[in-house]
Amino acid sequence: MKETVVYEKAMEVRDYEADIQGIVNNANYLHYFEHTRNEYLRHKGFDFVELHHRGIDTVVARADIRFRQSLHPSDRFVCRLAVRKEGVRFIFRQTIVREGDNAVCAEGETTVVCLINGRLGDCEELSEAFHSDFYAVK
Repeated sequence: MKETVVYEKAMEVRDYEADIQGIVNNANYLHYFEHTRNEYLRHKGFDFVELHHRGIDTVVARADIRFRQSLHPSDRFVCRLAVRKEGVRFIFRQTIVREGDNAVCAEGETTVVCLINGRLGDCEELSEAFHSDFYAVK
């Protein structure tokens, strides 16, 4: 990832996340990315539920993942996050790196938008909180 990493979340693969081949099912990478984004939101002082009660919902509009190497049960890994803004969209670039050999296992880009009282809008609160973390597109 060439962008500036602004947040990292360490995790471990749980046995039930692997399929019959002994590799992590592809859908779990989405979960890892989402958990990291939610933890980043908390790190920035926001509570997902409290935002919802105030009429602000962050929703995924698009997700693109490139799988590089498989994770296996008990693997420890770090999910790294960088963020930029395009209009009303927050673009999260995330990379999953396995500890031990530093192998890049997956890279993804997730587009998140805000629904404010049910309508697509620009959430100034989140924009201000994330602003110092935004990277420029090269």
